[in-house]
Amino acid sequence: MKMWSGAALLGLAALAATSQVLPRNWDANDYYVLHLDANTSPHEVARSLGLAHEGPLGELRHHHIFTAKRTEHDVVKRELAYRKKRRSLGERDVLDGVLFSEKQALRKPWEKRIIPQQRNPLPPDLPHNLRSTDPPVQSAVDAQADLMRKLEINDPMFAEQWHLFNTVQVGHDVNVGDVWLQGVTGKNATVAIVDDGLDMYSDDLKDNYYAAGSYDFNDKVDEPRPRLQDDKHGTRCAGEVSAVRNDVCGVGVAYDSKIAGLRILSKLISDADEAVAMNYDFQHNQIYSCSWGPPDDGKSMDAPGILIRRAMLNAVQNGRGGLGSIYVFASGNGAQNEDNCNFDGYTNSIYSITVGAIDRKGLHPYYSEKCSAGLVVTYSSGSSDAIHTTDVGQNACSNSHGGTSAAAPLAAGIFALVLQVRPDLSWRDMQYLAMDTALPVNMDTGDYQTTTIGKKFSHTYGYGKLDSSAIVKAARSWKKVKPQAWYYSPWIHVNEDIPQGDQGIAVGFEVTKDMLKDANLARLEHITVTMNVAHGRRGDISVDLISPSKVVSHLSVTRKYDESTEGYDDWTFMSVAHWGELGTGTWTIVVKDTNINEFSGRFVDWHLKLWGESLDASKAVLLPMPTEEDDNDHAVVPTTTLKASTTSVPLPGGTSPADADTTDHPNRPVNAKPTGTGTPVPPEAEESATAPASTDKPSTWLPSFLPTFGVSAATQAWIYGSLVLIVLFCAGLGVYLYLARRKRLRNNPRNDYEFELLDDDEDDDFDGGEGLAASGRGARGFEGAGAEKFGAGAGAGAGGVGAGAAAGGRKGKKRTRGGELYNAFAGDSSDEDGLADDNDFGGRGAAGGGGGGLSGGQYRDGSSGSDGSGSPIRLSEKLPAPGAGAGSRRRDSDEEDEHHVVGDSDDDEEEEESSDEERARRPLHGGNR
Repeated sequence: MKMWSGAALLGLAALAATSQVLPRNWDANDYYVLHLDANTSPHEVARSLGLAHEGPLGELRHHHIFTAKRTEHDVVKRELAYRKKRRSLGERDVLDGVLFSEKQALRKPWEKRIIPQQRNPLPPDLPHNLRSTDPPVQSAVDAQADLMRKLEINDPMFAEQWHLFNTVQVGHDVNVGDVWLQGVTGKNATVAIVDDGLDMYSDDLKDNYYAAGSYDFNDKVDEPRPRLQDDKHGTRCAGEVSAVRNDVCGVGVAYDSKIAGLRILSKLISDADEAVAMNYDFQHNQIYSCSWGPPDDGKSMDAPGILIRRAMLNAVQNGRGGLGSIYVFASGNGAQNEDNCNFDGYTNSIYSITVGAIDRKGLHPYYSEKCSAGLVVTYSSGSSDAIHTTDVGQNACSNSHGGTSAAAPLAAGIFALVLQVRPDLSWRDMQYLAMDTALPVNMDTGDYQTTTIGKKFSHTYGYGKLDSSAIVKAARSWKKVKPQAWYYSPWIHVNEDIPQGDQGIAVGFEVTKDMLKDANLARLEHITVTMNVAHGRRGDISVDLISPSKVVSHLSVTRKYDESTEGYDDWTFMSVAHWGELGTGTWTIVVKDTNINEFSGRFVDWHLKLWGESLDASKAVLLPMPTEEDDNDHAVVPTTTLKASTTSVPLPGGTSPADADTTDHPNRPVNAKPTGTGTPVPPEAEESATAPASTDKPSTWLPSFLPTFGVSAATQAWIYGSLVLIVLFCAGLGVYLYLARRKRLRNNPRNDYEFELLDDDEDDDFDGGEGLAASGRGARGFEGAGAEKFGAGAGAGAGGVGAGAAAGGRKGKKRTRGGELYNAFAGDSSDEDGLADDNDFGGRGAAGGGGGGLSGGQYRDGSSGSDGSGSPIRLSEKLPAPGAGAGSRRRDSDEEDEHHVVGDSDDDEEEEESSDEERARRPLHGGNR
């Protein structure tokens, strides 16, 4: 058994490796990623779909890559759609185990966060004048020399690496000297640079290069070596982290850490390959440094695809033995374009530590993007200087590295120092430590808010700059946080036009203690808001979120270059500004249409997600993998009492709210679009409107003994109104069925009949047998050459209830409803005797269309009768017993208690046995038409 297990593991490892190194021929083939359930064989799926199975998709469990000859359509989705139609037949098929499929396509790689050219450059002589002319502080110079001597740092560029030790603007560095002196240099920590490759043959990097965790996803080779002229970005980032102590260039902040390279930015790439890269060797690659993302042009709004989102969630749940991979992302360089890192689905992910930049003077550079998702900042280019680091080449250096591209790897290197002293910390522990130990900068210009836990937060600087000494010291005694928990609010439907100008529309939602208790959520970390806003010009929209503690998150800001007409379509914003809040109370979202122009907007809906630490670690569960249906529309699901209010207010506050409809989903957010209400409020109220809109408990018109389902009064009315309509419909259907049944019973010869008295003339007609000569057809006659037919005479109703005047037995006289009934409870009848003596079946039609056959024989249901013209109709009738005369047709007293059912199997059998004998004895009255 052990041998088999080992072989299986080796086989899986081989398959995983194969899936990563197989070349892709996109001109000839299509590639598909399928998520299968645990019991479905990928080989059977491949056989069923006519695909070739390449192997598993990296570390994503049950995700596999398949290939087929290139076609214009998605052959997998077509087959799955066909299978879905056949599933209703109850057949089991291997394709039922396909949970998700996606046809892969090549796309442009994400953009590197290089220093953008300044749109409004300063006068030519100003940069020279801005270059620091202040002399170094001598005490700082001496301290630097002492540090170099103690640590045997002989790298020629170290004195210029101001971000590590600043001798001019003293204190404006990452404060790493004391940490190094403690022996904390990144040992046993590994940072993967996800970029355009790195030069593993550089003298500054080769000793720390980690080959097993490196791969080139652009050229599908093992070495992610730079191959293009501009493939320098990743090497420079790597030098900031792991450049070794030697006589080349400078040193990295964690110069004893290992460095891996994952090359994804140099060619077209698929989501599948990027997903594999983001999970590559995640048991050993501990930190992923990512200095790239969507364009910083102030108009793009992009997020990773579903496979990449799954890969990142997979990494934080399963990477590093379950402690979670640590993702570090550069916030972006689009500030001069009014860009914001909340329009980037990587930087506003709760799984990322988003890092902005400050320059050597601690100032905010023109490029570094602001947003509510930015956790911290650290040093990069600005004030006419840049980061000095390693470059591509055996002994090459760079003194021009910068942008937030340089800030992210510097932060990643600091986190590597932390992992040396506390390798047991989770990905969330690292975020806590970064937030808790960051030092606020530029307090006078940073627009800081004080949070409920006493921290200062700024949309420009996050919680402040990283301090290596502070975070390492705190890590040594850090108590690990409990597992993650979360609460999803229902979708809150607004469907209100957004007033243009300074007015805004706001919606409040109250979170109660019981809601968070049920969600096992103790305190907050991240807040995300998914929303839909329709607008003719997306750049005119701004969105604020106001917490119950009145901390404001600027989720979205106006962007002058964003002319998209798509608005916000299930877009998710994120904020770290509310870290540590309890979360209970009213959360208010404010949407504004800032510009008065021809472009209008409508606030459709939104919902809130609270993420944080669990109350009870034993009840914590893993977040399910994201799906494409997470934000689909769902119907109302009654849950706990939910309060939502809608009102229009100027940014950032609110006045009196009105009720808004909500829906709920027990596990995941879902999207729906009913209506809410709102009223504009003048802009002069803005100064005093920082408090969120109040939310009164919805009133109810129901009696106390009826449940409210935890929804608004309007929804209660809808629910109970629907129930009333259902009851009325059922009652009406019951009445209809009852009346229809009564009508059938009236027309049934086995039941009671209504009669009209016969006048004397009619009675004479029957006694004289006048009706028996009418065309040879009575209520029971024979058609053709002896073919037996059952029916009423001309004008007779089905079942022989009435006989028409043309039947011969009436000769146009007054119509009777039943004639004279042959009744088991009646005495002998002269009519009955007369008919029996003649054994005339035609006369039965005149006497009531066979209704008198209740006196002792068998029923037959569903045989042919005739309509009013003598053609066959359906009729239930009585067959005489063989050899019995008319006088013997009555039941005796015992037979009266016997009940027969029309069409009963016993009746049918007896009929068949007697039919031949009867037919031989019957006289043929009117055998021809």
